[in-house]
Amino acid sequence: MSVPTLTLNNGVEIPALGFGVFQTPPDETVAAVEEALRVGYRHIDTAAAYGNEREVGQAIRSSGIPRAELFVETKVWISDYGYDETLHAFEKSAGKLGVDQLDLFILHQPLPTAWDRTLGAYRALERLYADGRVRAIGVSNFMPEHLTQLLDAVDVVPAVNQIELHPYFQQKELLALDASHGILSQAWSPIGGITFYYEGQGGSTLDDPTIGAIAARHGKTPAQVMLRWHTQEGRSAIPKSVKPHRIAENFDVFDVELSAEELAQIDGLDQGVRRGPEPASLTLETAGRIIPEA
Repeated sequence: MSVPTLTLNNGVEIPALGFGVFQTPPDETVAAVEEALRVGYRHIDTAAAYGNEREVGQAIRSSGIPRAELFVETKVWISDYGYDETLHAFEKSAGKLGVDQLDLFILHQPLPTAWDRTLGAYRALERLYADGRVRAIGVSNFMPEHLTQLLDAVDVVPAVNQIELHPYFQQKELLALDASHGILSQAWSPIGGITFYYEGQGGSTLDDPTIGAIAARHGKTPAQVMLRWHTQEGRSAIPKSVKPHRIAENFDVFDVELSAEELAQIDGLDQGVRRGPEPASLTLETAGRIIPEA
């Protein structure tokens, strides 16, 4: 089964469904990514801060899949913000991944307390893009105020904004702003994993009766319904798992079509409560330096 693609604002095509490795230990990453590629994923999303770029690269090489058939995305951590620092961060990430060119390179967080460094980092992305070292650039966890401030100061509109996005936290204002600039909204925690990893914050999306009823009607799981909701509404989604049966299950979502009513029912589940960290709260001091140097 092939995954439908979405076209970014610069014409580059990206698979609508990607495979994420957030919080995947390095010693489990190779097997998980190898399995994802075997199942049919062709988009892998990692980050310097995850500490597993080297293992992602190992899995890509061992798969035997031609590089041109893969979409590789990674992120710069805030400790490497600044123009020269981010250029160096690219070299580190590309080296660990074992690639000459990244398909998508994004800033992992806004850094409001050092906005000049955020701008320097993004301008480094623009340089890498102009030089052909990356095929597209973007941001992650940029809220409306951060995105507006960025757009006022840079030349290249981000291709992607990767954000916390699941039925219980839909960020509709941000989705609208992204869309108005041709920015693809990309969902991390797309099936609401953050709602069942951390209990006591409004319940788990997997146990939601509305999602469960839709899943039962289609002979799918709640997770599959949520992923199909994202892709039918034109978003990119990045599910993650280290379990082979879940990796395969999350990929098997394109043989079902949710009705307009079902999509509206899921749209109506928004609780407006962020489960992840507040993007504006992150500083160099509180985040620490968590990136492996080698």
